[in-house]
Amino acid sequence: MIKPDFEKTEGLIPAVVQDYYSKNVLMLGYMNAEAFEKTKEEGKVTFYSRSKKRLWTKGESSGNYLLVKDIKIDCDKDTLLIQAIPEGPTCHLNNDTCFGKYGNKSADLEFLESTIKERIKNPKEGSYTNELLKKGINKVAQKVGEEAVELVIEAKDNSKELFLNESADLMYHYLVLLAAKGYELNDVINVLKERHK
Repeated sequence: MIKPDFEKTEGLIPAVVQDYYSKNVLMLGYMNAEAFEKTKEEGKVTFYSRSKKRLWTKGESSGNYLLVKDIKIDCDKDTLLIQAIPEGPTCHLNNDTCFGKYGNKSADLEFLESTIKERIKNPKEGSYTNELLKKGINKVAQKVGEEAVELVIEAKDNSKELFLNESADLMYHYLVLLAAKGYELNDVINVLKERHK
C-alpha cells in the first residue's frame, strides 16, 4: 500500500511520470492527497496545478491523457514515480516529453506488443495486423511457421540484413500469435523463469 507523506512537504509532493514502455521521463508535476487518490481511482494522471490552484488531469483539454500502469514511491515517501502510457504528446509544445524529443520512440517488444493489442481492440483499416487476424488463428500460426523457415534459410547464408529482417518478421508474427491466443510475452518469460529454478 503506497502512503505518501504529504505532511512532510506541506501538502504537495513531486510526481515524475515515466513512459511505461520506453522508460523515457515524460514530465514532472505535483500532487496533493486529493490528486493522488483521483489518479489511483480513475487511472489517469492528475496533478495539483500550483498556478491554477486546482486539480488538473493531464489531457483534460488536449485529450492527451497519461494512462497509469504503475505507481511507485521513493524510500522517503515524498516522491512518486508514475509509469504511464501517453495518449499522444505529453508536452504542450507537441513534444513526446516536457524535456524535448528523445529522438526515438521505443521499439522494444513491449511497445510492439501494445501496438498489436491496440489493433485487436481498435481495428484500423489497412492494418496488416488486422488483415492477418481476420484470416483466423490457423493462418496466423502458418505465418509463424513460414517466417521460421525463412529465418533458418537466411541463417545459412551471410547476409546480415536479410537475416535480421527475417528475425524481425518472425518476432512480429510470433507476438501476433501470442496476442491472438490471449497471451503475452511475459507469460512465456514466466515459463522460462520457472525452468531456470
